Amino acid sequence: MRRVAVPPRPEWRKRAEELGFAFHTIDGKPYWTENVAYALTAKQVDELEDATNELEKLCLQAAEKVIAEGLYEPLRIPELARPLIEASWNNGEKNLYGRFDLAYDGKGPPKLLEYNADTPTALYEASVVQWEWLESTQAGKDQFNSIHERLVDAWGALEIEGRELHFSCVRDHAEDRGTVDYLRDTAIQAGLDAKFLHVDEIGWNEGRGTFMDLDDRPIRTLFKLYPWEWLIGEDFARHIGPSGIRMIEPPWKMVLANKGILALLWHMFPDHPNLLPASLDEKDAEAPYVKKPLLGREGANVTLVDGPRSVTTEGSYGAEGFVYQAMAKLPNFDGNYPVVGSWVVASESAGIGIREDDTPITQDTSRFVPHFFD
Repeated sequence: MRRVAVPPRPEWRKRAEELGFAFHTIDGKPYWTENVAYALTAKQVDELEDATNELEKLCLQAAEKVIAEGLYEPLRIPELARPLIEASWNNGEKNLYGRFDLAYDGKGPPKLLEYNADTPTALYEASVVQWEWLESTQAGKDQFNSIHERLVDAWGALEIEGRELHFSCVRDHAEDRGTVDYLRDTAIQAGLDAKFLHVDEIGWNEGRGTFMDLDDRPIRTLFKLYPWEWLIGEDFARHIGPSGIRMIEPPWKMVLANKGILALLWHMFPDHPNLLPASLDEKDAEAPYVKKPLLGREGANVTLVDGPRSVTTEGSYGAEGFVYQAMAKLPNFDGNYPVVGSWVVASESAGIGIREDDTPITQDTSRFVPHFFD
């Protein structure tokens, strides 16, 4: 695995905007970066694919254990959510997608940092934008990327009532809206009738016992890029179960989106080559380790503890508790620390996107860097 300099296209911003990639620049700094790329070997791609499929298998086993044994309290999963989780799991509701964040240097086995199982972003750039870059600039090279085709196939395989569903996210968030628009497009390509509305536009009809859209049509299936833990805290959450609405991602994904699952994975599969030691008790942690909020996002409220030294990011998470995970040493390419985002679609490995930062903590402003392999 190498970080190599490549000539950026002079019109790269124009090309990104033509693809509908509106958030290529954040706060005046490029988020999409094509003056460098990561070069992998075919063997390394195979290793990432195998590790991703293995981690998905382990996570599904961990979810089954939590649900079968009612291990909700250590994960701080509220009472209201538990019957939803159990019903969706027992009914075999399928999930669509997720992203494993991995520490990987191409030499040792990939190590799981966390699983973005509920509302992962950085999808469009991983699926479409870096593929367009590859075809435009890297003749004869390949890329670990079948995300788009797998998403279309996955939508086609889902049994959706009336072949109609709604997509939703919060207002005024370019990345979330871009992700939802892309996923909606893949659903349309699969032959579904896919409508959009913002989360705050979803209505409740007490008489009909259903959620409604702005055209007064019932919402039977909803893809929501809106965290389950936020949704459960809303006033209308009590209607989710009785309404019979189907959610994507399904409620059982709450178990895997909770970073406490890292501790359970280590407990169930100690010394697994793709896992890092993790615990819900800080007394079990040995420096260097990372303190992460159970429901944190985008690198917020993360503390790197290395003896007397520590580095903490700001944020609004942590009241729900923390998990303490052994620190994985990220590769350091001249002060650039990459994390591999390895995608699963319908619980199968589908490709990767790489983001890097000037620090070992990947945040919402961390750069996306394309990759290729020979």
